[in-house]
Amino acid sequence: MTRRKLWAGGLALILALVLTSVAYGALGDRLLSKGSNGPEVTELQKRLAQLGYTVGTLDGKYGSKTQTAVRRFQQEHGLKVDGLAGTATIKELKRLTGESTTSSGKPVGTKNVDVNLLARLVNAEARGEPYQGQVAVAAVVLNRIKDPAFPKTVADIVYQPGAFSSVSDGQINLAPQSSALKAAQAAANGSDPSQGAVFFFNPAKTSNKYIWSRPQILQIGNHIFTR
Repeated sequence: MTRRKLWAGGLALILALVLTSVAYGALGDRLLSKGSNGPEVTELQKRLAQLGYTVGTLDGKYGSKTQTAVRRFQQEHGLKVDGLAGTATIKELKRLTGESTTSSGKPVGTKNVDVNLLARLVNAEARGEPYQGQVAVAAVVLNRIKDPAFPKTVADIVYQPGAFSSVSDGQINLAPQSSALKAAQAAANGSDPSQGAVFFFNPAKTSNKYIWSRPQILQIGNHIFTR
């Protein structure tokens, strides 16, 4: 093989490596569109979900639901509505969501996106429950962040497959009532009427043997809170 061919081959290899690093960089390094998949799509879905857009399961697959959520986001934020998660769309999404919750043992903090999603879960799971019970439901989510057995962000916990029935039936997408917003904020500020619980259930509606087997802490309204 001639020196020229070796040089050309080396150049081609370098170019391929550069293109690969661009294609598979962090969120924002490449255009995401219907058919895309991978961790960048999962992060996109997570951030859309934090802002209240319906993406379905956080599965890393850019399907119809994710495309529709992107289009809604673009329409509501003055962006070109094309269903493509390009530079401008992702930049705005990052600006609004910032970083997700911390994995430390401290409260999740008061970022609006976290509190809003937390409030929607409270509204969906504990609407009509006593205020303390609503705070306790929010606290359960934050307690899970501190538990190594669970994901480390509010969005990941809320949308963990099978974790909450309100995600499956769409109740999570309802606008939260004022009491749910207040309860979520209280929990984010450190209030925990659940006394460290990581589960809750309504005994009148639950026959799951596993949840019944968990050590019970207390009952507030219709919900039993367990470890």
